[in-house]
Amino acid sequence: MDRFEGLLIENIPRLRRYAWALTGDNDHADDLVQDCLARAVSRKRLWISTKGMRPWLFTILRNLHRNARSRSAREPTLTSIDDQKEIFSGQHSADGLQKLAELDTALQNLSVEHREVLLLVGLEQLSYKETASLLDLPLGTVMSRLSRARGQLRGLLAGKPSAVVKQIK
Repeated sequence: MDRFEGLLIENIPRLRRYAWALTGDNDHADDLVQDCLARAVSRKRLWISTKGMRPWLFTILRNLHRNARSRSAREPTLTSIDDQKEIFSGQHSADGLQKLAELDTALQNLSVEHREVLLLVGLEQLSYKETASLLDLPLGTVMSRLSRARGQLRGLLAGKPSAVVKQIK
């Protein structure tokens, strides 16, 4: 196995987690990751090793997801938290599962633009600069979207759904 393949395999769990967060569906997320990996392998020559594998793969995944959304013009399907038990390890209380379900619902109610920034910085722990580069946005826009996303998420979790604007204008 060469370095490229090793880095590709190493990033599969992150890709799957990000794909699931974008789609909310295990099957769709798996298909998206598979398409991303196929695209990465077929375009191996375009990878610049000095920039890192993860941002490159996330860009491919995000572009594939956006292309699919624009083709289908429909929102991702929400799934029940009961369908996602395999991604959780250990025993969880009913209260803990309830809170996870609320968080999932709140995340799905954010606009795609806000959810992307929030997940890349919060879940995948990319820096603001890496996120800006990945999403091809100015750094200030990333910071602004992240601030709004956090505020909207807090509002949703506190039971204030009016805090959310579904589309960025």
